[in-house]
Amino acid sequence: MQEAKNTARALVRIGYDGSVHKFFKAAHAEERFENELRVLQYLEHRGCEFVPRVLGFDREQLELVTSNCGQRVEQMGEEKMQGIFAELESFGVRHDDPYLRNITYRQSDGRFCVIDFEFATILDESDTSYKVKVDSDSNLVDQTEIETAKSLRLKWSAYTDCGKVRANNEDDFMTVGFDAGDFVYLAREGEVTTGDFDYVFAVSDGMGGERSGEFASRFALDNITKLLPRRYRLSLVHNRSGMKDCLRDLFLGTHMQLTMLGATYDEGRNMGATMSLLWYVAGWFYFGHIGDSRIYHIPKGKPMYQLTVDHTYVGWLRSKGELNEREARNHPRKNVLTQSLGSGNQFVRPQLGEIKAERGDRFVLVTDGVTDGLWDRRIEEMVTEPNTAASQMLPGTRLVELAIEEGSRDNATAVVVEVI
Repeated sequence: MQEAKNTARALVRIGYDGSVHKFFKAAHAEERFENELRVLQYLEHRGCEFVPRVLGFDREQLELVTSNCGQRVEQMGEEKMQGIFAELESFGVRHDDPYLRNITYRQSDGRFCVIDFEFATILDESDTSYKVKVDSDSNLVDQTEIETAKSLRLKWSAYTDCGKVRANNEDDFMTVGFDAGDFVYLAREGEVTTGDFDYVFAVSDGMGGERSGEFASRFALDNITKLLPRRYRLSLVHNRSGMKDCLRDLFLGTHMQLTMLGATYDEGRNMGATMSLLWYVAGWFYFGHIGDSRIYHIPKGKPMYQLTVDHTYVGWLRSKGELNEREARNHPRKNVLTQSLGSGNQFVRPQLGEIKAERGDRFVLVTDGVTDGLWDRRIEEMVTEPNTAASQMLPGTRLVELAIEEGSRDNATAVVVEVI
């Protein structure tokens, strides 16, 4: 780790993955550690997004691990600075060291952030519901739950095809497993007992001139193998909010890299990619998404629903209830993306979430080539109740081949994951 600051009160180091490791020392170190941990967890509880997120902590070492909020700000007007600390107070916390040295700039989303909360005050100490959450460590995955989750099995199949219209395939998928010491690429279909491993299933659809679309989708998926294993188990704790921060860092980091590559090479100008992924960790699925690829969830015994939101103008209209599925499929702007990795977007805000894994659950990850050829009800039918001929094929394969047969004009990719 790289040393960033070493003062009488604290040693700060930056991890290889960008995380901030703060070690408290000197007088009242334990008290200051507990206060900063408590305040940051409270701000997360209140939904404040311009402060560090707690990724892990070690009370014996007085180590607090948080997300990185960027570089310190050297100059700022007094009025703007006061406005930032005033906004913090709207989330119920007063910073007791409200000076420029505690403001940073986060380039990934263009946001000014506030750091260093060892001297800060929660304004409403009567918020007893929050105190229960802190005392019970409710942000942490229960160890008993982890042991139970090890008996779950995952079954999957994946397939991609360039289709009948395009000459090259800008789609790609990834199926991988890893733990603290090992990393393995998985076959396009298989079944495993989860044990101590994490598993990631993802699809990506690239875009750009020449073959830059193929490069962009593969680049986005390759970043999964570089970034997520480094954050394995986060530290000494299993913090669910920290898992989503890992995904956020993955999406924002990939976006920045694709943007820089696009600006450096003319042949890759404005190249970009969608990405939708599931990350299985200790009995939970964490998902991240950007673009118009999709993740569907089919709970056991219940209808399928779309877990992700299409980052298109038409997707926005449909999420507001202004369009139905038929109207959305026929809309002239259905393929106009409002967010993707790269593609000249200045800022992106990936959709992130979590779902507890239950036996009988199915998840379907597809690119827009599949949804261009198949209605939602047809996708559900082909996964849960295929006809005799289709049942001879793996679920991922049957979705792709049927979408192309039904008239899809794009590359098509599908990954189907089942909890058994």
